[in-house]
Amino acid sequence: MNPEELPAAPSETARHERWMRLALEEAQAAYAQDEVPVGAVIVSAGRVVARAHNQREQLEDPTAHAEMIALTQAAASLGSWRLSNCTLYVTLEPCPMCAGAVLQARVPTVIWGATDPKAGAVETLYQLFDDARFNHRVDHSGHVLENECGRILSDFFRDQRSKKLK
Repeated sequence: MNPEELPAAPSETARHERWMRLALEEAQAAYAQDEVPVGAVIVSAGRVVARAHNQREQLEDPTAHAEMIALTQAAASLGSWRLSNCTLYVTLEPCPMCAGAVLQARVPTVIWGATDPKAGAVETLYQLFDDARFNHRVDHSGHVLENECGRILSDFFRDQRSKKLK
């Protein structure tokens, strides 16, 4: 096969959207379990090494955010707490706890969907990944499938409010 016949490599945007769609599947699973619908996927060397969704209600654990669970799964899968060859995809901008865990795990790249105006620690309220005082830097990009990621959260909270009115 000559080079002109090779399929074009997927664009960075297409690649990010592909993995974010898997994170959205996890968010849907959270929604179905009456959890705040946030999903996360961690990719290493082109393969998923972890996928998780919020489970705070189910586990009665305030730290059971999608990112935290995915980081634990990825570390177990790869046999190291240093996730230096991974990319985290998450449907909602990480909170301070999750951003701190990403820094501690040495994740080099985080791609997120919707902004979090109440707890966002990457762009909205804080910019932890850009803070030069930390000894690790995280490349990050947000707003990937932002409408879809935001819509599932809006739908969930609308449903929660309507349940309270009944």
